[in-house]
Amino acid sequence: MSVRLYIGNLPQNLKIKELEELFSAIGKGIRFKAVLDRDTKVCRGFGFANISDDKLAEEVIEKLNGFDFNGSNLRVERSERKESNSNSGRRNNSAGHSKGKTANRKDVKKVVHSDAPNKEAPDPRWAGELSKLKELLANQKTPV
Repeated sequence: MSVRLYIGNLPQNLKIKELEELFSAIGKGIRFKAVLDRDTKVCRGFGFANISDDKLAEEVIEKLNGFDFNGSNLRVERSERKESNSNSGRRNNSAGHSKGKTANRKDVKKVVHSDAPNKEAPDPRWAGELSKLKELLANQKTPV
């Protein structure tokens, strides 16, 4: 079974080759993938390592957690996978969604605000203008 580790607090000037060399000094079979910014393609300061052996994963955590790497103290820990809501971080993902209600969502009554004017009261957006018009009509000398 593969173990996934979170590698955090990576330096801004990360060179992945240097980090991979650090991993290879501990053991073989460690695959690392940095999380990159979509626009700039620069490392966001963390990534994930997949390790095939549980004992090797523990050794990586012991040796690299708090290790000074290019001026940053690394944070290494087991990654917690989100199994309950796998699509929570994805935007505009229409795959797998049905048009009906899902079973785990609560049925909530939504309050819909309407821009339609209330028959009894004037639209508050125009209340100031309406009062000015009423005042002008009241001050008019000629009958309307």
